[in-house]
Amino acid sequence: MITMRNFCLTMVVLLSLPLEALGRVSSFSLDNGMKVVVIEDHRAPVITHMVWYRAGASDEKLGKSGVAHLLEHLLFKETENVKNGEFSKTVEAIGGSDNAFTSQDYTGYFQRVSKEYLELMMFYESDRMQNLKVSELDFATELQVVIEERSQRTDTNPGALFNEQNMAALYLNHPYGIPIVGWRHELDELKREDVLEFYRTYYSPNNAILIVSGDVDPRNVELLANNYYGSLKNTSNLGARKRPTEPPQIAQRRIIFEDERVSQPYITRTYLAKERNAGQQREAAALTLLADLIGSDGIQSLLGKSLQLDKKVAIYTSAYYGGLSYDETHFSFILAPNSEVSLSEIELELDNIIDKFILDGIDES
Repeated sequence: MITMRNFCLTMVVLLSLPLEALGRVSSFSLDNGMKVVVIEDHRAPVITHMVWYRAGASDEKLGKSGVAHLLEHLLFKETENVKNGEFSKTVEAIGGSDNAFTSQDYTGYFQRVSKEYLELMMFYESDRMQNLKVSELDFATELQVVIEERSQRTDTNPGALFNEQNMAALYLNHPYGIPIVGWRHELDELKREDVLEFYRTYYSPNNAILIVSGDVDPRNVELLANNYYGSLKNTSNLGARKRPTEPPQIAQRRIIFEDERVSQPYITRTYLAKERNAGQQREAAALTLLADLIGSDGIQSLLGKSLQLDKKVAIYTSAYYGGLSYDETHFSFILAPNSEVSLSEIELELDNIIDKFILDGIDES
């Protein structure tokens, strides 16, 4: 499956295109509550068909971590009408590509094909929204695939293990502190019914957004969407999206993670930060610009210029604001000192720069 990093890069490229390249954007809703967005781009005879569900790892029941991601895998299996693996094989046979992704807040599935196959994609995608079949064999097989994925990408990766521990320490109560792939001991205890319950609860047209972009006519998209998605039934027990919130942070939390495979020591400092909300952009915009000014613009930023170029005490510096989460997010600093500078010394340098930035403010030039 696609990684969230690569997917986010794809989305950044899409969002950075000029308006004339994207063309007209229109939207409408089906009678069953499904939202549809159409983005016209007539430069090439191709389309991208996507379905996003308002359900991710943070919507899992306590003790069932990994269910959302496991379900993503299982949606490529069989349904009441489609054989095991047929969907992806069909996309490949017509020269297209397909994939899926799971985040803390949403799960998405997409296909990129020639424009004449839009209706076929709607047939397959709408079918697996409500007709999924999960055999005990498929469940056991994909669970082992996910466990192996965790073993390869997390358990054998010091950086991933550290990030997992960092998020767990940052979020004491909110499920953002639980890894998307799931805790290993909880994966071992998952049952087929856990996946089916998540599927029946969240995979519903009134909890989904259909996005069609490319060489399309919005009127045709609406006609096809009504035909394939419009007849699907809603989930009746889908309530408001409520999650545990973080208590006030009253103490510093410090992690020391050591691994002999790490050749370059570094520090990460992470703060809880306000998320970006629709219609309330000022604080998120300020934090985004702050990250650019202080660290995310390489040696052009304040950290890079001071610690890498001027003082030469660091070989890498960065700052990051995660503005795409549904709930409270975080703002992070990362610094890697040179071989003659200790972690405590580079952390003191960070404190000095933050203090000076707060005292002096922003250089308007």
